[in-house]
Amino acid sequence: MQKILVTSALPYANGPLHVGHLAGAYLPADIFVRYHHRRGDDVVYICGSDEHGVPITLTADAEGVEPQAVVDRFHARLKGAFEGLNFAMDYYGRTTSPTHVETAQEFFRVLDAGGYIEPRTEEQFYCPSCERYMPDRYVEGVCPHCGSDKARGDQCEDCGRWIDPQTLIEPRCKICGGEPELRPTKHWFFKLSRIAPRLEEWIDEQHRRHGWKDNVLNYCRGWFREGLKDRPITRDLSWGVPAPVDAAGKVLYVWFEAVLGYITNTKDWAAGLGEPERWRDFWLDDDTRLIHFIGKDNIIFHAIMFPAMILAYNELVPEEQRIVPPENVPANEFLNIEGQKLSTSRNWAVWVDDVLEDFPADYLRYYLTHCLPETRDTDFSWAEFAERINSELADIYGNLANRTLVFIQRYFDGRVPEAGEADADDDEHRRIVAGLVEQIGAAIDNYRFREAAKLMMDVARSGNRYFDTQQPWKTRRDDRPACARTLYHLTQTLAALAVVSEPFVPDAAGRLAALLGVDEATFRSWSWSDAAGELIPTGSETAQPRVLFSKLDEEVVEQQRRKLGAKPGSATETQTDVEAEPLADNLVDFNQFLELDLRVARVVEAEAVPKAKKLLRLVVDLGAARKQIVAGLAEHYDPADLVGRRVIVVANLKPAKLMGVVSEGMLLAASTPDKKRLELVTVGGDLPPGCRVS
Repeated sequence: MQKILVTSALPYANGPLHVGHLAGAYLPADIFVRYHHRRGDDVVYICGSDEHGVPITLTADAEGVEPQAVVDRFHARLKGAFEGLNFAMDYYGRTTSPTHVETAQEFFRVLDAGGYIEPRTEEQFYCPSCERYMPDRYVEGVCPHCGSDKARGDQCEDCGRWIDPQTLIEPRCKICGGEPELRPTKHWFFKLSRIAPRLEEWIDEQHRRHGWKDNVLNYCRGWFREGLKDRPITRDLSWGVPAPVDAAGKVLYVWFEAVLGYITNTKDWAAGLGEPERWRDFWLDDDTRLIHFIGKDNIIFHAIMFPAMILAYNELVPEEQRIVPPENVPANEFLNIEGQKLSTSRNWAVWVDDVLEDFPADYLRYYLTHCLPETRDTDFSWAEFAERINSELADIYGNLANRTLVFIQRYFDGRVPEAGEADADDDEHRRIVAGLVEQIGAAIDNYRFREAAKLMMDVARSGNRYFDTQQPWKTRRDDRPACARTLYHLTQTLAALAVVSEPFVPDAAGRLAALLGVDEATFRSWSWSDAAGELIPTGSETAQPRVLFSKLDEEVVEQQRRKLGAKPGSATETQTDVEAEPLADNLVDFNQFLELDLRVARVVEAEAVPKAKKLLRLVVDLGAARKQIVAGLAEHYDPADLVGRRVIVVANLKPAKLMGVVSEGMLLAASTPDKKRLELVTVGGDLPPGCRVS
């Protein structure tokens, strides 16, 4: 039995999950974990929200709320999305936990006492207009490496290179757009250059022993050719883990403390079990296989920075306190959408929450496995999504289950028939299935998940070929023992299919096992090696066949395509799809218009009105006062997505009651004549609440 600790890159708690996230760091990890559970290994899957850093404060600034409100909201959404996908995470934690703060600060102290951290005074960008030092992501400009104008002060979005903010061409403040200036400030630096030679040797050794992927190895070697430089470990920011230094306003840089979240989340997992020391069984045991699943934009942090921190830390602590470094860092490339680069700003993305509203989780899991960007960038296509579901899950997997169980129900009273004495065809089919079971496991163990998914479907393909060659529709009349023998072996094939498909389509695998008359506890107890054997005894009662996978029609696919690029919260119809209403002919004079007091307001609370399908209750900040407004937005907006938005309010409307709730104003919104599409009128820029609209 192996001891395996699996992690996925901690997602930033400032936005929802899209399929690019899943294809990079999460779905491969879940497949790997589920397989090793079936192998009987002691495997733990740890993840959690990354709740510090500039992306959080940028979102909070944009919404006009505190960072804690942002992370609370998105942590819940991220956790819910993973649960909706049936991910086998043992623990999904948070980097705002007290355990994390304590652990990160202690790690800093050990490195500092050992001479791996030193303070330096250097120049940093300062925005005179915003009156604050600018952390890296508050600075934007032109990439010095590839010339892209989408570079941030920490990384270029296009070429993926890590950037020193001072090397940006034409730097500007992300908040106000102004030109920053350099001013001196004191920060603490991790001496990456000191550990670099030993780190390079360690990576070469890990590759020799465990076969790191080419993209990860080449990326690391490129960094070593350029020379690893010391990196700042603190920053000037109000949100984060306070740095344990004698200086106010300093927090630990998120690249340093976030990766320690794997350790702290494991500690919190162990505490939740009532075994607070169990985390040591994984992190402090040389026999542990630690595997980080990530996207290629996280290679620098997991293949260089975190191992460097661990190697330095282990040099300074007693042997029994040394942390296990990663065995492997299997990073995937990027996933494009319908031939274009994924862009959240343009909403050219497929959001997990949306997909789970429209399709079973298994559909997304199965299709994404086939387009995982394991060695190169790949493409997500809605047409291919439907084709995979229809031609493979429905027509191959579902068809084998249905035709086998229908025959058993009709001709053998719903019970698995006698095996009889196997002939050469039976033996050959069983050998094929056993070989596929072994090959699927080997592919998963070597991080070739696309290959593993194809081999899994080959189990069903083999079953269908065996069904066709044995022709039970004939033998049921002229050779009933042969028909019984065929259906017995097909039942074992379905049991094998349930086991080997569980890492990919866990819900369908469980339902298939139930159709075979197997309860959930028994199904969970089946090991991977059992799949090649005879799991369903003769005489076992099977259930009435049910459709495992419903087919998708072309219109469903087209509806999903129309969402791409559409403004979030809006319907997918274009303007040309809706005929405009005629303009009103009752003219009003200017003085009548002036009677309306239109103001900029910021939404500070939003919730559904009980027993009302269409109404939301909002509280808006008008600068000098707050008002409660009841609005018919529930069919168009998620209440959580409204908080922080700046809207236009009719502030001098007479109060009225809607569903028993007092409404003290009205929001400006535009809608199509059929009311299927409605969008709030929102305000950009920096106008504060209370500004008059004129």
